[in-house]
Amino acid sequence: MIELKTKLKKAGPLLAVILGVGLISPLKVYADGNIVNKIYHPYVDALENEIELRSIIQDKQPDKINPKQVHLLSFGTTIGQSWFAEAKVIGSRPQAGNFDVEAYELELKWQLTEQGEYSADWGVLFEYEQKFEEDIQEFKIGLLAEKEFGRFSGAANGFLIQEWGDNIKDEFETALSLQARYRYSRALEPALEMYIGQDTTAIGPVLLGNINLGIRKSFNWEAGVIFGVDHLSPDQTFRLLFEYEF
Repeated sequence: MIELKTKLKKAGPLLAVILGVGLISPLKVYADGNIVNKIYHPYVDALENEIELRSIIQDKQPDKINPKQVHLLSFGTTIGQSWFAEAKVIGSRPQAGNFDVEAYELELKWQLTEQGEYSADWGVLFEYEQKFEEDIQEFKIGLLAEKEFGRFSGAANGFLIQEWGDNIKDEFETALSLQARYRYSRALEPALEMYIGQDTTAIGPVLLGNINLGIRKSFNWEAGVIFGVDHLSPDQTFRLLFEYEF
């Protein structure tokens, strides 16, 4: 672990450039469909449990039959000092059809460095998703980075994604998500987010907040609208998140 932290310290500036290059690179960044979701932060709070409800509601995406609404309900808990495990149930409602619970997802986050230990804070995210009624599986690994600039905070998530199964074409993808946040107060933090993928390039404002409910109890919320910036992206995607930590 000490050796890993030393390598991260040396490689920190290079990794930051790799995560940020998606903003200006002319090379194609790959991900299937709309990737607007959630910006992950690399931190794990000891002894924390959480229940989270997440919703993504999008306009119709050109040449795509992906769901118009996706809803996730999850429970997560800390394991040790630096790991956080989460189990999710995923439901969706297509443009024409009924709501259907379609998949489950297992997620594991690993906090690599202590907050403020180096010039940036680092973590790794692992996700496995399995459809219930189709042979479609997905494994995702993501590098999480965050850096503070006074009252501003910047976060970057870079993902490598592998999909496989009898009901999907096996393919390897990547995705990049970025967030710039101003810590106005604990209850209100305005932010700007950007998502880059093969069929989505989108940017938009988000509001975040945290309400203290007592000792080791709090309520987090996020609400934003992300606008597509090219003809391949949905015109608008609304994202909502409600999280109870205890």
